[in-house]
Amino acid sequence: MTPGAWLELIASGLITGGVYALVALGLNLQYGLMRILNIAHGEFLMVGAFVTWMAATQFGISPLAMIPVAFALLMAVGLAVHRLVFRRLTRTSPNLDVFEARGLMVSFGLMFLVQNFAQMLWGGDLRGYDFLTEPVHIGSAQFAANKLLLLALALAFSAALIVGLNKTLYGKGVRALMQSPTGAQLVGIDTERLHPLMFGVGLGLSGVAGCLLSMTYTISPSMGEPYTVTALIVITLGGFGSMSGALVGGLALGVIEAVGMHFTSPSLKALLSYAIFIAVLLWRPNGLFTRK
Repeated sequence: MTPGAWLELIASGLITGGVYALVALGLNLQYGLMRILNIAHGEFLMVGAFVTWMAATQFGISPLAMIPVAFALLMAVGLAVHRLVFRRLTRTSPNLDVFEARGLMVSFGLMFLVQNFAQMLWGGDLRGYDFLTEPVHIGSAQFAANKLLLLALALAFSAALIVGLNKTLYGKGVRALMQSPTGAQLVGIDTERLHPLMFGVGLGLSGVAGCLLSMTYTISPSMGEPYTVTALIVITLGGFGSMSGALVGGLALGVIEAVGMHFTSPSLKALLSYAIFIAVLLWRPNGLFTRK
């Protein structure tokens, strides 16, 4: 392979991995803070993608202008879902294990509810639109402008979340709750405020990921579930609760998939992902980037 071909291959993996990381960060935020393994997370990504597609094709609104709209809309949905569902589960569950089990079952119900609602509203056909499809040349390599933009924005949002968690007062409260929920509450951190807010931020990030995906790929009501599964693999790679681990894990998985599919077959993409998933669980069950 020529250097240009290698650059295109690695870049395609990073572009895919950037989306993986953005989705995984939102899911990791929900599980690491509240122990909510939200299997429906990818379905809200799909909602963000369809809202952006509808705005672009029917109202002529730029997908870039829809990024903050998708974030705000899905964050509001997240606040409502947490208030109506998970807050009640928190109060009625006798212990954390029961809460996790009930939350998992509820999220399965949400997944089918949102997916069927989207299919009823937008139909089951593949949808798409053209946006920044002009080629961009970097050395001897060539890329679509929309895919480079997707990577840049995915990395920017991921970095903003990580910096916010490390530098802001709210972020420090979130990290304290992840490390020791009881200790954090003893020093006065308000879980009643942080839990719904961070659940909403997690769904907001999924909406942004869907918005970015709609710029470059076709979308369908069934597109969300594979991204949820991939996000779980990424979180396993990086370690549950580790935000920087989720970012690195997402980028690494994207590159591994791209290289593996190039030298084997695109049909083996799922096999590669699950093989990595099983290997990490056996070798480093706490994640590759989590310290003991």
